[in-house]
Amino acid sequence: MYINFFQNPDFASAFSGSLDIDEITMVLSALLGKNATFKPGETVLILDEIQECPEARTSLKFFKEDGRYDVIGTGSLLGVRGYDKAPRSVPVGSETVIEMYPMDFEEFLWANGIDEAVTGMLKKCLQREEAVSEGIHLKMRQLILQYAVVGGMPEVVQTFVDTKQMNAVLEIQRDIVRAYEDDMVKYADRRDKSSIKECFQSIPKQLSKENKKFQYSVVSKGATSSKYAGSLQWIEDAGIINRCHNLSITELPLDGNALKDIFKVYMADCGLFVSMLEDGTQFDILQGNLYGYKGAIFENLIADIFAKMGRKLYYFRKDSGLEIDFVIRYRGECTPVEVKAATGNAKSLKTVLKHPEKYHISSAIKLEDYNVGRMDNILTLPLYMAYLLREV
Repeated sequence: MYINFFQNPDFASAFSGSLDIDEITMVLSALLGKNATFKPGETVLILDEIQECPEARTSLKFFKEDGRYDVIGTGSLLGVRGYDKAPRSVPVGSETVIEMYPMDFEEFLWANGIDEAVTGMLKKCLQREEAVSEGIHLKMRQLILQYAVVGGMPEVVQTFVDTKQMNAVLEIQRDIVRAYEDDMVKYADRRDKSSIKECFQSIPKQLSKENKKFQYSVVSKGATSSKYAGSLQWIEDAGIINRCHNLSITELPLDGNALKDIFKVYMADCGLFVSMLEDGTQFDILQGNLYGYKGAIFENLIADIFAKMGRKLYYFRKDSGLEIDFVIRYRGECTPVEVKAATGNAKSLKTVLKHPEKYHISSAIKLEDYNVGRMDNILTLPLYMAYLLREV
């Protein structure tokens, strides 16, 4: 049984009175029509956009106690501050919460017909530090650039797979971004509406700077965290952005050394970030003509990949200008990761590796438009292998 409370608000009436399961199923059967038959042990009830009917979420407790039917509730902005449709009682202990994300790069590969034989070969190349065969390497280079502009929103990926038309992809992406902005106006507290939207719209400007640290003064001239910190938190809670915190020192545990007030902000989905940039950016990326935004685009790409594999994001920057794009726990060690849109020199990596007594780093990874290789204690990997760096 499938019910969408946004498309069919009348179905909320089934949960407006008694939450007795027999009464709920009787009303739903009447609303759904003659084909709606609830069979114990066989029926799963899907309550989509459940945030539009808080009482339906409360009813999960009683469905659990009753035990005859399985129930799946899906919704957005659940638990986000300012959302005013809280249930009478959150069914603690009666629901299993699963956070859903846009498709990651590996799922994008599946959608585009890349099978396990290819991904298995890539894993072996990483383990053995051997170059990927030229044909596969060229195909994967193409796919990572496509993922950078398409991202992982399911409807966007499906449109790309079906049509390969980037204008159709961009249209859907910008519809999603507009929907985000509409949600900010619709669901946020009245006093926060404008500042949340300003924070969100400042992200491309924040990432275009040489120092990509998030600055409230970029949101609005003279602004401080006291005005906008809550707005930024709202956007993060809604799953639209990911923060990447600066580290005080490159040592494990990373979270214990994170500077909570110094951070960069990346879009949770790289394709949506690219869609917020000027027209023609998608074409430039696919052609390799990246100009000023190349650092921001490829950093957001790797932030997308790391965050979707469950990693918290960290970087390391000193006032001297030394900066490492990302720092991860890899094979039990604190490992710096530098991201390059094309082949290039990694001065900061070399600096930290030259001073192990100061930075406590023994090896590093460089992600760039290059095949697998090693130079002393720097492992070079193609950008498309970032999703394989799962070992913690």
